[in-house]
Amino acid sequence: MKDLFFNSALALLFGFIGAAIWSYSGLADTRTKAYLMDNPQILPEMAEAYQAQEASERLAGVSDDVVDGFPGAVMGNPKGSKVLVKFSDYNCGYCRSAHADVKKLVASDPEIKVVLREMPIFEGSEEAARMALAAAKQGLYAEFHSQMFAAGPANPASVRAAAEAAGLDMVRAEADANSPAVDLELLENRSLAEALGFGGTPSWVAGGKAFEGAVGFDALKEAIDSAAS
Repeated sequence: MKDLFFNSALALLFGFIGAAIWSYSGLADTRTKAYLMDNPQILPEMAEAYQAQEASERLAGVSDDVVDGFPGAVMGNPKGSKVLVKFSDYNCGYCRSAHADVKKLVASDPEIKVVLREMPIFEGSEEAARMALAAAKQGLYAEFHSQMFAAGPANPASVRAAAEAAGLDMVRAEADANSPAVDLELLENRSLAEALGFGGTPSWVAGGKAFEGAVGFDALKEAIDSAAS
């Protein structure tokens, strides 16, 4: 796996960053390769920088759409000045662990607004995503969101239990969960994720940065604070 990463990073660098290395170092192709082989520690840093640049460029074209989420599908302050967007799936274990980080963020700063983008990609999670958006229409998104993660794997029984625990009007919720508005939201979320190059969940947007993974509380806070500064 280490060799695979090294070779992939090397190919990436020669394809997209080689010109920059030539410009700054004056090395010919063979000497550039030798330099990289002798200094492999720079490869992950350069690959990460390139990927971050690519993500920023992709985000520039859809940034307004990304932060303008489904009405009510938020945690924290709905009018907060510090905005974090999370693409999430209820059957994603990493999303569950990241939920604790999001709750901690919200508790730490009254200016944080977390926009939730439901992106069901795991088997059995679409019903939960639909119910979450139905909960948003009743002003109970945050309650359902937390109850659903606490309930464990998403399935018909756990979705209903979470909805009832959150206090949803179940007749209305079941109708809203299958409404055209919810259909459209799920399609839009997947389209936005593809436009941003996201390959899974959780994925995030903060300011001009788009990134993936359960990166932890500190990294999320840093991304939010840097975007607000």
